[in-house]
Amino acid sequence: MDYKDYCVRATAGNAQIRAFAATTKELAEYGRKAHGLSPIAAAALGRLMTGTVMMGTMMEGDDDLITVRMDGDGPLRSVLATADNKGNVKGYVGNPYVVMEPNASGHLNVGGGIGSGTLTVIRDMGLKEPYVGQIDLYSGEVAEDLTYYFTKSEQTPSSVGLGVLVERESLAVVAAGGFIIQLMPFAAEETINRLEDNLKKFTSVTDILKAGKTPEELLGIVLDGFDMEITQRLDLNFYCNCDKDRVERALMLVGKKDIQEMIDEGKEVELCCQFCNKKYTFSVDELKEIIKMAK
Repeated sequence: MDYKDYCVRATAGNAQIRAFAATTKELAEYGRKAHGLSPIAAAALGRLMTGTVMMGTMMEGDDDLITVRMDGDGPLRSVLATADNKGNVKGYVGNPYVVMEPNASGHLNVGGGIGSGTLTVIRDMGLKEPYVGQIDLYSGEVAEDLTYYFTKSEQTPSSVGLGVLVERESLAVVAAGGFIIQLMPFAAEETINRLEDNLKKFTSVTDILKAGKTPEELLGIVLDGFDMEITQRLDLNFYCNCDKDRVERALMLVGKKDIQEMIDEGKEVELCCQFCNKKYTFSVDELKEIIKMAK
């Protein structure tokens, strides 16, 4: 099976419906390996990156960015993902090593791992201030929270389905993906009713992907009975734009006092990117140059 990650965008029902679907196995597995995630943390990050990268494709500007963050009182603490409209996404989990018992249905208890809290969506579209929307978490299971966000904060009736399947023995992600279905304001009652019936009959994203179905076939199941047109296909990548210069600029913001303490220790300093875990080393001489430019 070809697991190259990609997302499709479609319209259906004479443009009364817009739809997105993605397969994100490689994204989720890369995130799991980069951060050394436990199964529940891998599922949480995989789901949120999948939802966020599909939301990213909704943006128009080449420099637009969307960040979705879930903050809760559960042991995972927080999950964050950032995406652009070119199919690039990155993310991290506040506590990547959480282990919990399965939920009542025998699945990874992502909702319990995140707990009660807030979901925040930040859309940076190059304006003076980014657009920020925030809601209380609905369930912490990610898909239901994004569904609730679209309906409550953006007044767009939507249905979001997300899934990440982690192999029990190897702990590797073996399937991941999801869909977003949205009704346009002019959608007819007949369209709404048929779509609701389809969603009631839908099993789960992981069942569909485990069976080897593509994003196009997934949408075909959700939109059964509607004419559907695929309007875009976009490759997806876990992409982090960190480099030593960016980390150096961040180090300058720490302040001269803290940098001086690092210099006084007489040892090189190793800093790690929170998104991709890439490590950057700064020698004492480099720290001396940085402190000259620090505030």
